[in-house]
Amino acid sequence: MNVKAEALDQHKVQLTIDVPAEVVVKGFKQAVARIANQVKIPGFRKGKAPRRIIEMHFGKEAVAGEAQDIVINQALNDAIMQEKLIAVTTPEVKQERFSETEGAAFTATFVKQPKVKLGEYKGLSAKHVKPEISDDQVMAQIRQAAEQNARMEKAEEGTVLKKGDIAVIDFKGTVDGKAFEGGEGKTYPLEIGSQSFIPGFEDQLEGHKAGDDVTVSVSFPKDYFVDTLAGKGAEFAVHINDVKHKVIPVIDDAFAKSVSRYETLDELKESLKQQMQLRAFQQAEEAYHQSLINQAVANSKVDIPQEMVDQRIDEIEQEVKLNMEAQGMDFDKYLSNMGKSEEEFRQSYNKTAEQQVREGLVLAEIANVEKLEATNQDLNMEVYSMARQFNAEPKDVIKIIRDENRAGMLYNSVLRKKAAAFIYGAAVKEESKKEETAKKTEAPAKEKKESPLAAKTVKEYGNSRERRKVMYNKVLALLQEEYPEVDFTSSDELVDEGILDSLTLTGIIAALSMEFDIEIPYDEIIEENFNSVEAMAEMVERLQA
Repeated sequence: MNVKAEALDQHKVQLTIDVPAEVVVKGFKQAVARIANQVKIPGFRKGKAPRRIIEMHFGKEAVAGEAQDIVINQALNDAIMQEKLIAVTTPEVKQERFSETEGAAFTATFVKQPKVKLGEYKGLSAKHVKPEISDDQVMAQIRQAAEQNARMEKAEEGTVLKKGDIAVIDFKGTVDGKAFEGGEGKTYPLEIGSQSFIPGFEDQLEGHKAGDDVTVSVSFPKDYFVDTLAGKGAEFAVHINDVKHKVIPVIDDAFAKSVSRYETLDELKESLKQQMQLRAFQQAEEAYHQSLINQAVANSKVDIPQEMVDQRIDEIEQEVKLNMEAQGMDFDKYLSNMGKSEEEFRQSYNKTAEQQVREGLVLAEIANVEKLEATNQDLNMEVYSMARQFNAEPKDVIKIIRDENRAGMLYNSVLRKKAAAFIYGAAVKEESKKEETAKKTEAPAKEKKESPLAAKTVKEYGNSRERRKVMYNKVLALLQEEYPEVDFTSSDELVDEGILDSLTLTGIIAALSMEFDIEIPYDEIIEENFNSVEAMAEMVERLQA
């Protein structure tokens, strides 16, 4: 097979491919066999019908078409590999000849994946925040829950509306004397001061009472999502049916019991603080990691073809449509309500799509340079992760991947994640630098932090030698299953020595929490509790107790 590659522009390439006659002959044999195995022809065992019989039943054109698909697809794949190219668009094939005596000749034109010139991606530094959730933040969450659980109580007759009250209203709006879609409602509960209606609407209801008819005059904002209404004046005929007060429940033990599984308010506060702390920790880790990736991408150079951006926008649009369908929403109606065309919608995602494509290319190149590989275990873990994400069975995820030929996408996704993890592992935390400086200056003795739960005695938990051994083995088995690439028994300072990075640590916290049905408080997330399998096992045992 002869292949000639010609660059048409910076991103587009044309391959001219000549295929020997013997390859075409072999392609016809494969085509006959493929068709014969798909049908049952009387007088012949399945798959054994000769070419002339197949051609009699299905036509010479059908056999030749099947042969062309086989030969051209294989030749094109071989040519792309030979030229070390990656096609990011479906090749446009123009056939010049296809004959069992003269061979085949065709051209294939496609956009190739651009080359990436990597910049610095090792030793990057970013601010690493250790968030602390305050008691005030916890109470703010509880007060919000109390607001959501407030009951509505009808106000005394003659009560005038003020901010915080609920006005149960009928309304009908007009623009230029004509009613408009969405401008009418019955018995609508409107909280005064919530600013959920057009600016100025709620203000004009203040001071009125049940039974009043009020004419409200407002103007739609200039950036209103419905173009036909944006900036226009409107008049609403409003009838106030009722005035209601919002009665917020007292925040006490009874309230805590009514909204949670806890018996006391203090227990609810403690649990909520742990949850908020873990979320804050995860968000801080994600922000730290993304900052490092952004730096690696910014340090690299790559010219992205618009075709790749358009493909990513296609994927985003499909994701939006699927999410809307799941919520019973219509995409076209959504666009209409937003006053946007589909093209305007796509254009709004152009920058996001370009950044995502750029990031993916840089991570792929890092994986290539660092010779990272996606093992079978890596792929299995990714499948299990996808299954948990979509609340599906792993076997169903695998079936979709096979049916839709997404094995390559799965492999590349894992590689990009491993490249990202490589960046995290090679980074230097700003806080670590400061800590190291302090150590060199003061050289203090390392003081072990002790969690509140750790203060309990060994005797209280009855952790016999046998029990400790069992728990150790359970934790080790879980860790080895989740992170087979990590040797958890090689050190008693897994965190201190950098064997466990922050991303892996976050995953371990989640895995231990789920496996052993425990909540790991933030004050337990200290190096000493994760430096060894033994330390993690002891922590799990304390928390279970």
